[in-house]
Amino acid sequence: MFGIQNDQTNSGHHDNQPVGDVLTAPAMDAVVADAPAAADPVATSFDAADPVAASPAPAAPAQDQQSADDLLNIKQQALSQLSPLVGHLDQSPEEKFRTTMMMIQATDDAAMIPQAYQAAQAITDEKLKAQALLDVVNEINYFTQKSA
Repeated sequence: MFGIQNDQTNSGHHDNQPVGDVLTAPAMDAVVADAPAAADPVATSFDAADPVAASPAPAAPAQDQQSADDLLNIKQQALSQLSPLVGHLDQSPEEKFRTTMMMIQATDDAAMIPQAYQAAQAITDEKLKAQALLDVVNEINYFTQKSA
C-alpha cells in the first residue's frame, strides 16, 4: 500500500545510516544543488525579473491596523490596571517571578526589576532559582545596553 511492497520496510533510513547522517548527507546537497530550477513549478512562478513577484506585500488594510491599535490600547490599559494588583495574586514564588518578568517585558519597565529579583530569591528549587536569577541579569543587561 502507498507504493511500498510487502517485503519492503518504511523505516525512513537508507543503507542503515542514522537519521542525522541521512539528513546531512553531502549527496543530498548535491542533488538539490544540481536540480534544475525549471523542474520546480513554484520556483518558476516567482521569477526575480517579474516586478509583481519581487514587490513587497501590500500593507495591511486600515481596518486591520485599527484593530491592532485597539488591541494594543486594551493591552496597555490592562497592564496598568494589573500592575498594582499583581501582589494580590495567590501565586507560588515561581509563578510570581514569571508574572513579574512578563510585566517587565510587556511594559518595558525597568523599575520592576527589583520585584523580579525579590521573587527570584524566594524560589526554593535551586535550578529554577538559578534560571530566574539569570533571567534577571539578562533583563538588566537589556535595559543597560538599551540606555547606553
